[in-house]
Amino acid sequence: MRKNIKITAAAAATAALALGLSACGTTSDPAAKSETGAQADTSKALVVAASPTPHGDILNYVKKNLADRAGLKLEVKEFTDYVLPNTATETGQVDANFFQHKPYLDDFNKQNDTHIVPVVNVHLEPLGLYSESVKDIKDIRSGQTIAVPNDTTNEGRALQLLAENGLITLEPGVGTSAELSDITDKKGLEFKELEAATVPRALSDVDAAVINGNYAIEADLEPGKDSLALEKAEDNPYANFLAVKEGNEKDARVQKLAKLLNSDEVKKFIEDTYQGSIVPAFGNPAKS
Repeated sequence: MRKNIKITAAAAATAALALGLSACGTTSDPAAKSETGAQADTSKALVVAASPTPHGDILNYVKKNLADRAGLKLEVKEFTDYVLPNTATETGQVDANFFQHKPYLDDFNKQNDTHIVPVVNVHLEPLGLYSESVKDIKDIRSGQTIAVPNDTTNEGRALQLLAENGLITLEPGVGTSAELSDITDKKGLEFKELEAATVPRALSDVDAAVINGNYAIEADLEPGKDSLALEKAEDNPYANFLAVKEGNEKDARVQKLAKLLNSDEVKKFIEDTYQGSIVPAFGNPAKS
């Protein structure tokens, strides 16, 4: 059964986050904020929640190499899950986040009544199929088990990847909302639904697993070389972007960071660092 994200499930963790941020002396204490958007205090650091890799790496590159010249104070807070960055942005515990794509955000906002909006696309992390025991996708056979992310959009995305590579057949037209019940022909395969962040750790316990690009890199996998199948970058709706709470898009600090994240320097950093495993995808996010 699908595990849709619920705000109640993150409430305790969000409270813990608030304590952690106050202990770190962050300038993003919501009680201290009286202005947002274009009226935000530009003398304060812009605090951005991010997944460690590649989002945190990209932000830290900007912080070390580009931010000072642009007159931007930047603070990066790293998270290893897909819930807290949005809840912290919604409550004002951080100013922005960088970890997600549009289908995921649309679903999160709908499920949790949050008001997060994208600002600018930065990169694409191709989703990939990996295995420790199978060397070729053609060798995956009936009776074997494949792990997939259990959140709404990433599971649909994973099933589309499997369908495109002939491992399953899906109901026509289900798109990114596909779930296990939409499989019309499993071809004898079994599926294990797991939280996206834990899928790499389960790789040795299953025959194959569909892993998000950032978690694959954190697990020392090279998507361009190690995957049995990889998403195509062309016309892919899953570009990752900088996001803020609605109303804060015109914050001068956010606009500065958006410009830096789409700069030639960041493009070169992504290409040189990730060698095709992560690819630049600059520009305006897709509309809902």
